Amino acid sequence: METDPILNLLRKFNQNHIVNHLRSLNPWQRQILLENIQKVDLPLAFDIHRTHSGAQGSNKIIGNLESASIIPIPKTREEQKSREEARGLGEALIRGKKLAVLIVAGGQGSRLGFVGPKGKYPISPLMKKSLFQLFAESVKALSVRFETEIPLLIMTSHENDGETREFFKENQYFGLSSDGVEFFSQGMLPTLTPAGELILSDETHLLMNPDGHGGSLKAFHESGLLKKLIGKGYSELFYCQVDNPIVKIADPVFLGYHNSVNAEFSTKVVRRKSLEEKVGIYGLQNGKPGIIEYSDFSQEDYQGVDENGNIRHWAGNIAVHCISLTFIERLNSHGFALPYHRAIKEVEGLGRDGKTEKIKGWKFETFVFDAIPLAERTSCMEVVRDEEFSPVKNFEGIDSPETARKAMVELHRRWLMQAGFELAPGAKIEISPLLALDKDELINKTRGITRKIAKDVYLDPTSFA
Repeated sequence: METDPILNLLRKFNQNHIVNHLRSLNPWQRQILLENIQKVDLPLAFDIHRTHSGAQGSNKIIGNLESASIIPIPKTREEQKSREEARGLGEALIRGKKLAVLIVAGGQGSRLGFVGPKGKYPISPLMKKSLFQLFAESVKALSVRFETEIPLLIMTSHENDGETREFFKENQYFGLSSDGVEFFSQGMLPTLTPAGELILSDETHLLMNPDGHGGSLKAFHESGLLKKLIGKGYSELFYCQVDNPIVKIADPVFLGYHNSVNAEFSTKVVRRKSLEEKVGIYGLQNGKPGIIEYSDFSQEDYQGVDENGNIRHWAGNIAVHCISLTFIERLNSHGFALPYHRAIKEVEGLGRDGKTEKIKGWKFETFVFDAIPLAERTSCMEVVRDEEFSPVKNFEGIDSPETARKAMVELHRRWLMQAGFELAPGAKIEISPLLALDKDELINKTRGITRKIAKDVYLDPTSFA
């Protein structure tokens, strides 16, 4: 490898401590570190650092966040009619091979006490299906229902890419064609000190961090998959994160509202359940729609109520979006358009004495919802939390596997009761996506069946054969 350009680049950015460290290594170690440094976009990292240098903590928003136009949960006959029209448009998008599905799955399950990619976590209440299996089966069910092909894209990370690919392969892609499941890896950025110095994680590696969920749109473009899908005629991307087991994958109603206004970016929101719930808020800032992180509010503003005692900023982001592929292409056309945010963390790195120590680090990441103000047309749809949002983030307590499984059981119990079934109190129900993706499909598939359910039961396509 030609080392001079790398050394010159390090000197240009005043990284003499790395140059000196390279000189102290044996030839084999030096080669490994040089190869790792060569993969890093150093000019980008130092440009981001320069942008954030001098910034003091979090910038609070100036003025009030105004309410934005949000499609409500239907309450009137007219609203229900609009919803059904949207459903028809969304179904036509799916049937016409215009939609791909992206699962952002770069995270590990460490916060859940689980070793491995978060998507492998066994979440379903009875069968212990993984998050990945639930999503793959939903895509399979939609493909069968609409006699189409829906590409499933999985964004991994450097840490879990190989294991994720192997998991799908071992499980025969959960019934999907191997050609219909695509993987690409999230970008990484070096963690820097406040003074702008690279940090070593060990003798031969820089300390790196993922570039945020917004980086999914950059990595999607750089992988070549964006160009490939556009070339095949696909036009829209359904986006969600891996930690929500009750997400409605490629919800036709949502897709239809998105399509009806020719939106470039659409999002779903739920009503905040309390003043203390920490979630991004959808609204208008400087006249443009967008999502503002809770940490960018003053506490007084974030916990404000209106004259009726209702939460003022109620529209909580659930990280479910529909994005135009040509818009993603435009975001990447002249360098990635999304801004980088800074997170100040205490990290572990190699000190000057060669020992691991605690170091204050700056991590840089992008947020996918920062694309909303850049879109020419947007839409936003309110959904029922109990039907679509129960994230798995913590080992126990709020937003844990226990609360997610409870939400799944209660959702499937409601579907069965609305289909006319009698259920024993406390009976746990799990419905396979391959049987039904919603209550309407379940009602249609169980017409004429009278049945009491007296115990825990898993229902799949063979249950009513």
